[in-house]
Amino acid sequence: MVSPALGNEPQSSSEPSAQPGTSKVALAAKISLVVVLVAELMNVLDHSVVLNAIPTLQASLGATPAQVQWLTAGYGLALALGLVTGGRLGDTYGRRRVFLMGTTVFTTASLLCGLAMGPGMLIGARVLQGAGAAVMIPQVLATLHVTFDGEHRSRAFSLYGAVLTVGSVLGPVLGGVLTGADLFGLGWRTIFLINLPIGLAVLLGGWKFITESTAPKAERLDLTGVLLSALAVVLIVFPLTEGHAHRWPLWCFAMLAAGLVVLGIFLRQQQRRQHDAPLVVLALFRDKAFSGGLSAQMTFGLLSGMFFITWTLFLQRGLGMSPLHASLAFVLLTVGEMAGVLITMKTAGRYGRRLPQAGALIALVATAAYGLQISSGQADLALLEMALPLLLLGLAFGTIGGPLADLSLSKVAHENAGSASGLFNTSIHLGMALGTALTALVFFSATGGSSDAAVNRDAFTHVLWWVGAAFAAMWALMFLLPARTSSQTG
Repeated sequence: MVSPALGNEPQSSSEPSAQPGTSKVALAAKISLVVVLVAELMNVLDHSVVLNAIPTLQASLGATPAQVQWLTAGYGLALALGLVTGGRLGDTYGRRRVFLMGTTVFTTASLLCGLAMGPGMLIGARVLQGAGAAVMIPQVLATLHVTFDGEHRSRAFSLYGAVLTVGSVLGPVLGGVLTGADLFGLGWRTIFLINLPIGLAVLLGGWKFITESTAPKAERLDLTGVLLSALAVVLIVFPLTEGHAHRWPLWCFAMLAAGLVVLGIFLRQQQRRQHDAPLVVLALFRDKAFSGGLSAQMTFGLLSGMFFITWTLFLQRGLGMSPLHASLAFVLLTVGEMAGVLITMKTAGRYGRRLPQAGALIALVATAAYGLQISSGQADLALLEMALPLLLLGLAFGTIGGPLADLSLSKVAHENAGSASGLFNTSIHLGMALGTALTALVFFSATGGSSDAAVNRDAFTHVLWWVGAAFAAMWALMFLLPARTSSQTG
């Protein structure tokens, strides 16, 4: 039996925030949209904000290369570990309540990051930050899903996509600017401390304006499922993240194999519990839009994980740009993304899967053009010369993220919104872990740690061909998405 579409089933909440089927949306719903999107932005920024701050941070704390890697890997692992559980917690105990709990943990951990006196303390605080985000973030998509309907939901998801893409690009820029500004003599610490006023504002806004919602039959949490899912994620994500640093020893492959076994046990356990409050509602996967969207989202994570890290290294090592100069290239990408977001908001889901598919094809063309431009052998490629492929690539990113989430979740019942959101968010992080592993094989194995400009340019060109292939795969997977949104089918 297919889950009822948005707005077709009862939803337990204290009061309606939006007015489905009308042209008006309540003020509280609009403010709640801003609140959850700011929370999502904090999470996205904190993934990459440390990149341009790493040299300063490493010198300040005396961190080893392995410890530096865990400043990003620790956050990502903790986040991926808890997303599915965080989503189900929202369904069971209330999405507003769980959102506020996660935001509190995230904000407190940001303070601890800013106060860290050594690499160990900073890594621990980053892991706690990721755990807080894992509880906070699934409530974002779930709240959008149960609050808005029709074209209002399409616009809300367009803004969500904008936050994902723009945040991922602006993270390194913000990290470089804040570290370079050395505000109040705090140096790199400001990249974490800036979360304090923002986090407090999100807490206040969430408490005041987000309408509480739960599944109609909120039941106890499946603790066995929580433990099995967490173990499976650790066994899969950890070796993918650490494999290159340790030159892919046998234990990495053993962990991956064990992870697949535990995943199978988890799925079997969930199958037995489908009528007894499971952690994951397996019926979700019978919807081809959700399954196809999850696969496309994982592919999106894979190509993003490959592109952004290697692009940063290409700009600085391959073209000799300073961190600030390289940040201007990110700005070009952001301008294109904002244009893409404006298109998705203007069309409000009118073209269904055709819009993100067009974005994937544009990205494929832009990636190929960029690769050919770099492989021409020009050692001093200027920003102006890179402008067209970067603007087109940004445009593509802007037309993919929001519509992909909207179409993937279009037939998910309100009662499963948190669980579906957790799975959807987990898929992109698993994709990013795979992207990290592929980056080690495609880029770092080619450069061998060399700072030689030509070597880094050639290696990045190879990465672009992989990224282009991933965009082509996304285009094909999107045929599983609805041709039209739910707002058009009524």
